Amino acid sequence: MDFNMYQITIFISIILASLITPDAKMAFATPQKGKTEVLKFDSESDVAVALAKYTADLSAKFVKEKGSFSVVLSGGSLIDTLRVVPLDSEDSNFLLASRGFLSKVPIPPGNIYAINDKLSPEGAADDYEERLRRLVSSKVMPVSSASGFPKFDLMLLGMGPDGHIASLFPTRQQRYEKKRWVTFITDSPKPPPPRITFTFPVINSAAEIAMVVTGAELANTTKAVLHPHQGSPLLPAAEVSAEGELTWFLDKDAASKL
Repeated sequence: MDFNMYQITIFISIILASLITPDAKMAFATPQKGKTEVLKFDSESDVAVALAKYTADLSAKFVKEKGSFSVVLSGGSLIDTLRVVPLDSEDSNFLLASRGFLSKVPIPPGNIYAINDKLSPEGAADDYEERLRRLVSSKVMPVSSASGFPKFDLMLLGMGPDGHIASLFPTRQQRYEKKRWVTFITDSPKPPPPRITFTFPVINSAAEIAMVVTGAELANTTKAVLHPHQGSPLLPAAEVSAEGELTWFLDKDAASKL
């Protein structure tokens, strides 16, 4: 690839919530912004190969266009759950990413933004948002002209069986957060309880989003997201909409009900 490792920035995103109130507003309309493409592969390994090429191609494209490439690694099935735990814990997203994705790309530590694991979930969310705001203020990170929120080049997302993405859960009202860039949860319905997350306005401001879903246990949810019943409340994954293009990477098991 014809770009320097110093031109790549990785953001380790973590995640959110608080019990939804009985009269909380539900989502019924799928956001309409950029294009959506659904790619189907024979196996999970084929998904991994295609995703690697997709990411490499996008990195070369953005580096050529603007001299940098920013990537968000989020939760769901992509690299296990994102958790507010010490960075050297076996449950840490940062550790999982370091052993996998980050071990293959020699990116300088200063270009990798993980949470401050010494803080409370609320403190970690505030700290992460403040660091991101400083990057925006210094013109390192651009903002979307459409939304005014930070605009990452690529979001890599997974999806849970309940349709959550990045720990934006169906039964938690933080999925409706419209002002914050980063928020927190102390009672996640999926262990562990404490997490932080980017909010939907930030996620949906990304130039490109890859939704990576594999396994037969996600087949019904994949169908419900991609082909929702008329009038049915949408799952969080159905609310994902990139400013450029949203690309679904499915293995044949996850796509079996489509």
